[in-house]
Amino acid sequence: MSKTPKYQPGEFQWSFLLPQYWGIWIGIVFLMILAILPWTLQHRLASALGNLAFKYLKSRRKTAIRNLELCFPEWTNDQVQANTRQVFIDQMIGIFETLNAWYSPEWFKGRVSIQGLEHLQNAQAGGQGVLLIGLHSTLLDAGGYLCAQYFDPDIVYRPQNNPLLDMLIYRCRASIYAHQIDHDDMRGLVRHLKNGRAIWYSPDQDFGLKQGVMAPFFGVPAATVTAHRRLLKMSKAVAIPLYFYRHGDIRNPQYSVLLQPALDNMPSDNELQDAIRINQFFEQHLRIAPTQYMWFHRRFKTRPEGYDKIYK
Repeated sequence: MSKTPKYQPGEFQWSFLLPQYWGIWIGIVFLMILAILPWTLQHRLASALGNLAFKYLKSRRKTAIRNLELCFPEWTNDQVQANTRQVFIDQMIGIFETLNAWYSPEWFKGRVSIQGLEHLQNAQAGGQGVLLIGLHSTLLDAGGYLCAQYFDPDIVYRPQNNPLLDMLIYRCRASIYAHQIDHDDMRGLVRHLKNGRAIWYSPDQDFGLKQGVMAPFFGVPAATVTAHRRLLKMSKAVAIPLYFYRHGDIRNPQYSVLLQPALDNMPSDNELQDAIRINQFFEQHLRIAPTQYMWFHRRFKTRPEGYDKIYK
């Protein structure tokens, strides 16, 4: 029996030319055209698409509304609705920003600034790797491009189910990230950290409690990933909180990257306290630009016995 050949990430396969993939090729050409449109037109299209997504993606809308109700109880119902709509618009804007980062990166020239770069440089100068603890921002890979203007980041990624999409995204990301590390490749992650690399890692979603604990997120108990503690222990790397966001006039947006000091005593001998610390940084960052986060994910879906259900 012949074995199915294994392909390296980003490797072209002749099967990608079969008719079943033609729709994706056409879509990619369309996206490349969108990437060269003027920003004002990109923003108008993103706003229109975001409003459509808010209207028709009912399940995602309900999830985002519930998340914002819980995390920002000081908001009125009208504020929750308006900010939920903006979450969908920001997600669509983020898609255009990512297309610009992939196909038209010169658009970002003169729009990017950074704070706290010395924290990363000091760690690497001392021979340590850096685990950049970040969020699932609506900026998507545009955020990685912002960082790449000042330092050389790697990324942890999940392969796409569609092999053609996986190849195309991998190749586009190769222009931003020096290394793309499969989320299941723990040895690769540790090796790159031991080699002094800076790796963007986002432990902000609900993946259950096999590698996590219940820790408060905006005061609501949430399954919080703690796998990064093991990475830090094995690699002797440091953890540095990372945040990037868009601000200013939307007609001429600016982008900021924020790096905070390396976390002392991370990991500690208390898994829960470490999770609480990380979530507190996430809360601090999310209050800067609340709608530039993927609130349509079920952040509170894991509810062990004794915890009330969040989503109906």
